[in-house]
Parts: sequence; structure tokens; C-alpha cells
Amino acid sequence: MGKILIVDDNPAILEALSLLLEIHDYAVVTAQNAFEAQQMVQYQNIALVLQDMNFTSDTTSGEEGKTLFYRLREINPHLPIILITAWTELETAIELVKAGAADYIGKPWDDQKLLTSIANLVELGKAQASNANYKRQQAEREAPKAEANLAGLVYASTAMERIVDMALQLAKSDVSVLITGPNGSGKERIAEIIQANSLLKDKPFLKVNAGALPQELIEAELFGAEAGAYTGANKQRIGRFEAADGGTLFLDEIGNLPLAGQMKLLRVLQTGEFERLGSVQTRKVNVRVISATNANLLKDIQNGQFREDLYYRLNVIELQLPALCERPDDILPLVNHFLPNRPLSHTAQLALTAYSWPGNVRELENACKRAAVLKPDGELGEQDFTLQNDAPLYTAKAAKTKQEPTKQELEEAMRAHQGVIAKVARHFGMTRQALYRRLQKFEIEY
Repeated sequence: MGKILIVDDNPAILEALSLLLEIHDYAVVTAQNAFEAQQMVQYQNIALVLQDMNFTSDTTSGEEGKTLFYRLREINPHLPIILITAWTELETAIELVKAGAADYIGKPWDDQKLLTSIANLVELGKAQASNANYKRQQAEREAPKAEANLAGLVYASTAMERIVDMALQLAKSDVSVLITGPNGSGKERIAEIIQANSLLKDKPFLKVNAGALPQELIEAELFGAEAGAYTGANKQRIGRFEAADGGTLFLDEIGNLPLAGQMKLLRVLQTGEFERLGSVQTRKVNVRVISATNANLLKDIQNGQFREDLYYRLNVIELQLPALCERPDDILPLVNHFLPNRPLSHTAQLALTAYSWPGNVRELENACKRAAVLKPDGELGEQDFTLQNDAPLYTAKAAKTKQEPTKQELEEAMRAHQGVIAKVARHFGMTRQALYRRLQKFEIEY
């Protein structure tokens, strides 16, 4: 806690107030004139000021105190200031309270009233300082993000916020990044964020979906091929590594790369060297690789389908995207993004947030497109999204007919789902807000 500054030209008053406050464990400093007071506020940790309205003998107008008040406010606009007034200065004191003074007390003062006022203001000052620090820290965290290129990513969940924060950090380095997560969860968008905020943002950025290519063509796609290297290769082909030289290559569904291609990829990552198919000429490139997969590569390593040494080359840093059902706070913002300015009924909102979205963001986008086609205008209801009937969908009607869970059921579900609120809420078919209310009602920690 900072110090309390007492400003008065009367030594007896300074001594009396200092003794009163020190008895109650406050750290006190004193000043007998405006100059000393300004210096202390400027250079010391002052939590509160208790100031007289006059500092010159035979002066009763309060103008000196008024001038000091405004100068202290210039130094620290949030500093609590209590005015010590005589009846002749009361009008000026009231004017200063309207201008931001915390309180005023008359002479002679009531000790208990003064102590109560100081205690309240000191605690308020702590809260304001804490809030100011939080806002400053939050602003410092958000400033880089506000200036960042988020490649159109829409999110509201803390889970995705952590992913974005890490992606922005990784963007400034040149390490290889492996993005994992289920299909349709947004892996490519995260790769775009890394590229868009990197030092290579103005360099080539090429994408290859290894899962969409026949295995016999993947190597040619990545490393190029000479004419006649394989059936149908009638002319020379430049590979993606060669085309991305100096920039970034995004390899999606990396788990689909055959073992021969994995060996070549490992070599490129280690040395930057490769040969086109059908060529003995070694070429050298400098390419940053970002890869992605929905597969369990560790399991593939155990099964002999993926090289362990390549895995650790690709996975210098891993970004693991959660499924959409694990970040339900993103669902409605995404719906608003895909269906701008379209109102949703309450039951539609409940249904959309409770649905499991096995196809993740891609499925949600398709559902929104269907809804826009089937009902071009007006409010959208649950039935307009044509969600799968066999999905774990909980409508408002179902939620009403379902009996409210007991404390024991809530505790068991919290243990079963390891305290993940989104999963517990889906388990009972309720919104997270409703679940929070029940947890608070039964005094269950979360």
C-alpha cells in the first residue's frame, strides 16, 4: 500500500493527523506547502492525499488549496484527495468535489468518520490500481493482436485465443510448426495467420493437400519431375518446394505422405536439398514448412506408417486445435459471420450450441448456407438448419422436459468429464450459463 500524504501549514495539525493514522497502521508523510506536496506526489508512492485549503497565514479563501488540488490531479488524475475545510471554504470544497475530490471534512474533524473515509478510499484505490494494471496488461496483450492479420478467423473462446496467441508468437520465428486437430476445425486458417504475420509474409505461400492427391503424384507435386519421369509426364514439372523457395510451404494432411516421400521431405528439412523425379541434379531451397494433420502420427509411427525422425522435424512446435464442440463459445459468433444480420430464435441458438458438430466449422458453415437457401429472409429457427436427427441435439423443449440434475449427478458428470464445462453442459443438454447457475446453487467448485 502507498503512503498517505498530509498537507497543512500548521505543525500541530500535521502531528495530530499523523498520530491518528499511524496508530491505525497507515504509512504517513507530511508537507507544509504546495511545492513539497507536488514533489512528494511526483516522486513517491502516494495512495491518498489529505490536504488543507490554505497554506499561508491569515488566508481563508481556499484558493491555495484549489490550485494545489488541480496540480495534483495533473500529476495523477486517479489520486484520491480529501479536503480539510473550514466553514469559510465550504463552497470551494463542494466545487472541488464536483471536480473529482474524493471527500471533504470540516474542522474540527471526527476521527472515526475520517478513518472510515480513508479506509474506503484506500481500498477503492487498491481496486482501481488493480483494475488499471489489469487493463494495461490486457492492452499490452491485445495490442499486437489488434495489429495482427488474423486471416478472417472468427472466434470467441479462450481455447482459440490461446491458439491465436501462440500462432502470432510462432509467426516471428522460422521453426517448423505442426498443426493438429480434426477435419474442418480451422488448421489451414491458423497456418495462414502464421504466414500473414511472419517475416515471410511478402514471400511465396504455397499449399499442398497431401490427402487430395494420388500417392504416386505426391512426390512429383512436392519435388517436381523431369519429362518422362512417370507415365503421363510429358513435360518438366516444377515442384512446390522449388516454387516456394524463400517463402513458406503448407503441407496439409501430412500423414498421407508415402514413406518414400517422407524420406525426401526429411532430407529437405535437414539440408534444403532434393532432386526432381527422374533427375540426378541436386537442388537447394530455403523453405519454411508448416504442416497439418488430423491423424494420430504417434500411432502411425508405432504402426510403421510414419517416420519418427520426420515427426520430430515437423513437430518443433505443435498447435493442437480443439474440435468445435469443445469450444461452444465460438459457435454463435461463427453463425453470425456466416449469416450476417440474420436473427436466430432462442431455440435455434440452444440447438446450435448443443449440437456436437462432428464436421466442425466446415459443417457449421454448410448448415448456415443451407439455412440461407431454404429461408432467405426472416428469423431462423432450429428447423431451418436441418441438423442430423441422430446427433445429440437438445432443444429448448427437451431441456424443459428433462429433469434438473441433482447435486450428485452434477458432481459425477464433473468428474467424468474432468471438469470441462462444455462437455458437462452437453451431457445434461443445457447451456453453459444454466450449468454455471446450478453449480453455484449446489456450491460445486468448477
